[in-house]
Amino acid sequence: MLSLGFFLEKMLAVYFDCPGGPENLYVKEVMKPHPGEGEVLVKVSASALNRADLLQRRGTYPPPKGASEILGLEAAGIVAGFGPGCEGRWKIGDAVMALLSGGGQAEYVTVPEGYLMPIPNDMTFIQAAAIPEAWLTAFQLLHFVGKIQKGETVLIHAGASGVGIAAIQLVRLAKAIPIVTAGTQEKLKATANLGAAAGFNYKTEDFSEKVLAFTQGSGVDIILDCVGGSYWEKNLNCLSTDGRWIIYGLLSGGEVHGDLFARLLSKRGSIHTSLLR
Repeated sequence: MLSLGFFLEKMLAVYFDCPGGPENLYVKEVMKPHPGEGEVLVKVSASALNRADLLQRRGTYPPPKGASEILGLEAAGIVAGFGPGCEGRWKIGDAVMALLSGGGQAEYVTVPEGYLMPIPNDMTFIQAAAIPEAWLTAFQLLHFVGKIQKGETVLIHAGASGVGIAAIQLVRLAKAIPIVTAGTQEKLKATANLGAAAGFNYKTEDFSEKVLAFTQGSGVDIILDCVGGSYWEKNLNCLSTDGRWIIYGLLSGGEVHGDLFARLLSKRGSIHTSLLR
């Protein structure tokens, strides 16, 4: 039987009272969560920072209904407790990493049992905390959505981002060819070191022309696009026949001005969209 004190325990969390810049963040004492049906309580050792956290802090990406308002979409730590109905996959003290709907930037977080993953023995908590959101997003986009095949060419926008860095390596593991866009030569050099076969500076050159030159006019089979509206013409220009354009973010907004459907139809292309949160 749980005592009332269990439910009144406090913890520290990263918090903000009004949307804005990082100067609005502070550490606040809040109520410690208690695990519900099928949930596990995790004592957090490390949490990562994602673009979604930055957007939420600015007030443009609210958490889903019922989710924690505390930032943090992934975390790593130690299993500290269980709610009713857990299936016994984990035990107290297990080292785990987790995909979250929010709440990772705190001392404790509750997680549905199926969202936990074991941390490999040779991986630190800090390394593990950076795995779930970025790497699962990249894996989902490439394999579940894009159905990547051996030998295909994949254009990865924001190649030096968390998802981009993961995608480069996952494309290589799939025996396909990753090419990227980025905004500085330093970022392009970093992506090349990770295995990108080519990289183009979207600020100084037309990436669609460079992609067509690299692919000898055939275009790319898959585009991973977190930019959205402003890239649509260039994306379709360098998309191959039967290519898949996968949108998972709208950094430049969602408005499209022009005959997108006719251009897409002429390529027999397909648009897919995905959000992991």
